Amino acid sequence: MAHSLESLVIRHTRRLPSPDGSAGDGSTAARQFDAALTSVGFKLSAELLERLSGLSEATVVRTARQTLHLVTEMVGDHVRHNSYFIDFPANVPDTEEFWMECVTKALGDEKSRANVLTQLAHGALDLLSLPTYGRYQHTYEEMLAAQAELIASAGDRVTVLHLGRDLDDELTDLYQALAGSATPLGEEHLSDLGTLAARCVLGPQPDSIPVRENRAVVNEARLGVGADLLLDTVTDVLRLACALSGGDVTLQQPTRFRALPRPVRRALLAGLDAVIAADPAKLADVHAHREPFKRLGERLHPHEYPRWPHAADVFAVARGEKEARTFDSRVEKLLDEFDVLGAVRLLKSAPGKLFRALDLLLRIAAGQGERDAVVAAAVQVAPEVSGRVVLAVREHFQNREHETAEPRVFVNRRGCGWVTPDYRPPVPAADRDRLIAALDDEMRRRIPAPARLLLDPAVLDVALPLSGRATTGGLGVLPRGSVSAVDGEQLRFFVYWKETADRTDYDLAALLLHTDYSTDSWLSYTSLKAVGGEHSGDVTEAPDGASEFISLSLDRVRSAFIVPQVNIFAGENFEEVEESFFGFMVRDGDQKGRPFEPRTVRMKSELRGVGRVALPLVFRRGDDGRWHAKWLHLYLRGLPAANRVEENQVSVAELVRAMVEREYLTVRYLIGLLPGESTAVDLWDGGPVPDEPVTYIGLERPEGLHPDSRVITRENLSDLIPG
Repeated sequence: MAHSLESLVIRHTRRLPSPDGSAGDGSTAARQFDAALTSVGFKLSAELLERLSGLSEATVVRTARQTLHLVTEMVGDHVRHNSYFIDFPANVPDTEEFWMECVTKALGDEKSRANVLTQLAHGALDLLSLPTYGRYQHTYEEMLAAQAELIASAGDRVTVLHLGRDLDDELTDLYQALAGSATPLGEEHLSDLGTLAARCVLGPQPDSIPVRENRAVVNEARLGVGADLLLDTVTDVLRLACALSGGDVTLQQPTRFRALPRPVRRALLAGLDAVIAADPAKLADVHAHREPFKRLGERLHPHEYPRWPHAADVFAVARGEKEARTFDSRVEKLLDEFDVLGAVRLLKSAPGKLFRALDLLLRIAAGQGERDAVVAAAVQVAPEVSGRVVLAVREHFQNREHETAEPRVFVNRRGCGWVTPDYRPPVPAADRDRLIAALDDEMRRRIPAPARLLLDPAVLDVALPLSGRATTGGLGVLPRGSVSAVDGEQLRFFVYWKETADRTDYDLAALLLHTDYSTDSWLSYTSLKAVGGEHSGDVTEAPDGASEFISLSLDRVRSAFIVPQVNIFAGENFEEVEESFFGFMVRDGDQKGRPFEPRTVRMKSELRGVGRVALPLVFRRGDDGRWHAKWLHLYLRGLPAANRVEENQVSVAELVRAMVEREYLTVRYLIGLLPGESTAVDLWDGGPVPDEPVTYIGLERPEGLHPDSRVITRENLSDLIPG
């Protein structure tokens, strides 16, 4: 258990909790540990190396063993990455030439000859029926022997592990950070919060838990130890019931409620009763989730507990036996009557709903007077709206500057994206600009101005993580909409998957687009070579795990966009396989090495979406010839089977265009709001850091920062979002 908790801290903070062990001379073991880390792109900070050197050798070896296991998994080096073509990217054949070679070998095989001849006679051939197609023809060890050693480069990735505090202190801080997050957490972080809450729920708590899903996870732990529950809506109780049944606390997927012990049923009913007794109007919230409440009522048996009549009312509303007029229905009635001023007056009592309705209100307002009233109401209630919502609305209006029907992109909570034309009338420019200015003023008021800011320029174009679901778990991952430079001459994608039970075939592909988003070419199992690139070959099953690669020489690629994608051709989806992840590597032009080299990995992210086509990011060549990545974290619904880049190229290009041309609020935006007269901003160039405390914002934590410094890196970017 201690090992998993230490691993959790390292994953989230890049800090190794201060090892607990006897003193001694562990300097030799510590240096060996550091050298082993270097081979996978990590290293010990000077402070951590010094700390380990003063511990016994046994303690260092134990710490090294646990840490190395974790970091190899973080970078994707915990599995064997074989490639179909043994000396990839060298000697990749033309597609037709390769297929004919497979046919020739099949005709020379007594077991397969008759079947192949029959297929050829009918004019169609199933590649999977060829004994040498889609299955590794060499061992992993043989592939390694055929590949040259990687020559180290100054451009290789180096991720520094820093010295943390005691494990208990690190866990407490991490628990409070996740529980008190101002933005929703991704699935991995929400699961981690559950692990931490079970240990930390009786200790120090965050000042508030604003995100409802986080509250449900914490409430599950509080219920387990008999602590008071944090409930102020009926939906809080529903989310808690989902958590107790191992279901979806975001309420996006149906939960099959389990039979609950009598003490748990009493706690949930008492919680519902107290919420409604305090504010009967909250019965209206039941309508948003009527079916789940009906199913929950069947498990809670409220009729057995007459002392909680308000709880029984909740289920009566769900069954339609009791009326509870909703707030939204009152707003909709006013909007149907085009009573904008009446709707504004009502919505002022629900500031978050008012903010989400601003676009509609400004579009249907009759005249400048009504639009002035809408903007004035927004300004008045802005201090009561969460920072995440203020920023989301600010970003929305930033993208409403176009006067024509530009593509409109939608992304649901599970990362599934689609595009439709935007036929909404434009928001009048003057009103839009007034509103944007007011929202900027509100953010400027909320952001604490540090006395001294140390800023890594590489973080400026990172998108603000307005939702934890706009990213995925992994290494080097940035939020959706972020832009980062790609420095290197060779770009290599990789996908790994391991099936659970059924034969599963994932296909790595790259769609190459012109500047107008039309198709130039693609790389896939049907097109093994294109200008500047090679595909490692099709692997069609993964009982022991399988990998596919695409290698591109960026100076030879003539296209404007490179769109890597993972298509599910057959078998289990991304959430059913035992494991699946995508990533990319960057190498210098003369670097050889194996198909997978951990210290060249720039990003590795888990594939855990609901669609059948994954679009992790897009690479774009700028006017200056330099390449940049824009992070997507998207999934297309795709087909039930046989998804191919040839079939989805149009829909992928439309989605990529909408995402590339959408403007996201970035760290640069927040920095621009800081008052210049009270904040000294220094750009960090990778050199020595100041001796005094600073607020540091960057992709990675530098060594040597003053211990009282506030540090914000990609692991805790959500701390930038004001409450």
